Amino acid sequence: MLRRVAANVAVNSWKGNIFELDHKLIMARQLHARRIEGIDKNIWVDFTQLAADYKVVNLGQGFPDFSPPSYIQEAFCKAVNGGCSMHQYTHAFGHPPLVSILAKFFGKVVGHEINAFEEILVTVGAYQALFCTFQALVDEDDEVIIIEPFFDCYQPMVKMAGGKGVYVPLRPRVKGGKALTSADWVLSSEELASKFNPRTKAIVINTPNNPLGKVYKREELQVIADLCIKHDVVCISDEVYEWLTYDDAKHVKIASLPGMWERTVTIGSGGKSFSATGWKVGWAIGAGPIVRHLKTVHQNSVYHCATAAQVRQHPPAHALGGSFTHSCTLSGGGGPRFPERVRALWDTRELLPAAA
Repeated sequence: MLRRVAANVAVNSWKGNIFELDHKLIMARQLHARRIEGIDKNIWVDFTQLAADYKVVNLGQGFPDFSPPSYIQEAFCKAVNGGCSMHQYTHAFGHPPLVSILAKFFGKVVGHEINAFEEILVTVGAYQALFCTFQALVDEDDEVIIIEPFFDCYQPMVKMAGGKGVYVPLRPRVKGGKALTSADWVLSSEELASKFNPRTKAIVINTPNNPLGKVYKREELQVIADLCIKHDVVCISDEVYEWLTYDDAKHVKIASLPGMWERTVTIGSGGKSFSATGWKVGWAIGAGPIVRHLKTVHQNSVYHCATAAQVRQHPPAHALGGSFTHSCTLSGGGGPRFPERVRALWDTRELLPAAA
């Protein structure tokens, strides 16, 4: 009815040529889809613009202000100068050498032999991995449990998929007079359990957590795993900060727990670990029957990621794939950790209270 009224107003007020009338009639329609209502604002866009306008340090987005290690930069240069194939399409779901490296490494971590070509999807950053996951697995009126505080994209992505976010907070565990650390923010197992019902399709966890920095302990993950198994729920585990841990904190993959490989999508990224967020290389790893649905979304949207950023040539001349292997070798096989980066970030953190 409103559309008809708007069209009549356009016709009655028209004093021009037929092309102007056609334009007015088109603009009388609601142009945007309902799925994006209320999610048009993005805090990172606003923060980036404010930082530029006022020439201040941007503490909003999680990108480093130092360059990747020199061997990674050299590898990328060699990749882009490596001939015609480096500038053309590669395998749509991930450059074969890269997915092979990821499968070999993460297979050992989760205790499961990963099929490089069936159980890994390389994406345009972890952001696209999350988008593909929500679009592929969440249907109209499905409920998705999101643990607060959370990275801001989870909520709008669930909404765009037609789902409903259900929230459960991490709460501070007060210790008499002692300063709180991220480890003191915990879930109530009873409160979490109360959020599961027949409409629950998935739960999103983020460890290490953005923004708290909390690294979930194995026993905390086991509580979540038990509920996922009991209620037949998918776990979406965002682990982009898995190699940026401090002191004795140990990152545990929930997919490594008994019964969880079959129902977990693990989201990862090379950007944070290699200080190369602009390369936008991420991945989703999970059981083949799950990942194949993510691939359907990927092939009908982005389809393909930048070849050169994924390329592995001859060691040590490689981009992300070979750099991953090289970094693991340097760290004794524990993943692409850079102790000097961790120390630098720790020292910077100690300066923040003094600057407040």
